[in-house]
Amino acid sequence: MGQGMGAIHLSEVRCSGQESSLWKCPHKNITAEDCSHGQDAGVRCNLPYTGVETKIRLSGGRSRHEGRVEVQIGGPGPLRWGLICGDDWGTLEAMVACRQLGLGYANHGLQETWYWDSGNITEVVMSGVRCTGTEMSLDQCAHHGTHIACKRTETRFTAGVICSETASDLLLHSALVQETAYIEDRPLHMLYCAAEENCLARSARSANWPYGHRRLLRFSSQIHNLGRADFRPKAGRHSWVWHECHGHYHSMDIFTHYDILTPNGTKVAEGHKASFCLEDTECQEDVSKRYECANFGEQGITVGCWDLYRHDIDCQWIDITDVKPGNYILQVVINPNFEVAESDFTNNAMKCNCKYDGHRIWVHNCHIGDAFGEEANKRFERYPGQTSNQII
Repeated sequence: MGQGMGAIHLSEVRCSGQESSLWKCPHKNITAEDCSHGQDAGVRCNLPYTGVETKIRLSGGRSRHEGRVEVQIGGPGPLRWGLICGDDWGTLEAMVACRQLGLGYANHGLQETWYWDSGNITEVVMSGVRCTGTEMSLDQCAHHGTHIACKRTETRFTAGVICSETASDLLLHSALVQETAYIEDRPLHMLYCAAEENCLARSARSANWPYGHRRLLRFSSQIHNLGRADFRPKAGRHSWVWHECHGHYHSMDIFTHYDILTPNGTKVAEGHKASFCLEDTECQEDVSKRYECANFGEQGITVGCWDLYRHDIDCQWIDITDVKPGNYILQVVINPNFEVAESDFTNNAMKCNCKYDGHRIWVHNCHIGDAFGEEANKRFERYPGQTSNQII
């Protein structure tokens, strides 16, 4: 499973098995000399049998891990099998379907399944399925209920999945963001490539080029793959887009979102990083690099490796030229559109507290957590007087 990262909080944990939390088990207070990440504890969970997998099945695929999704429903008359409308079906919905089937994780959520054997099931009995990705079964996801609304009703446009026993899991090194954050006033004549790749705020379009500057919040981001499968771009090499200005290929439309938010969550500045290069910058001692962007090489992040975007490269920033002084939240979300399947999306977001006085910025309390989740909000610092957005 590889090594973890960040602080180590517990050692010599001794549980009876009845506790509701590890913190309630007897344990030793940790010191720097006690443990290293080579001794990180791990678990492999086995969920109890629920029977929900009998209400869903796959058909038409080349193996038991793929196929068109069929669900069993009741109603007037006997139970019957039917199909799911493919509208808006994606990775999160496929994750739940694979979990319900006991087939691990989702590699792909498919909105068209015409290339698989059609079978004799033709009725669409479920539509509007929207999952968060954490549900145990599809009937726990939001959907249209008995009212079926499907834009494309042909059998070829019904939902399908490809499941896998392993998946990648990306995690941002939050401490590095906090340690490397700083402000740079960068001259406009040095930002032509960044403007071409849409890495500046909209107001930059009306700036007096090449005179003046943009104020940038710069930081490094180090993205680790802690999963059990390599992280690979969804698009094949034949569809990567060459960008002449920077001399590299883009393999994903959006790889990360960088946002500055007010305390109530309103976005006041944003940045984005096209995946111009996914590669193994460094790896753990026992892991070899597989991916390198030079010479049109394969892109990806190997299990046990990390991709480092240094603070001094183009687009590794948020343009804060138009941001007023105040208290803010810095939020970074990896793989925000769920383009590539992962075993866990709840650890893809990082948030930090920010104080900006118009000249300097303080970034602190950076931590991983669901950007909209209760867990992250409980741990997050609340400034006194935040409603006025003024520095206290």
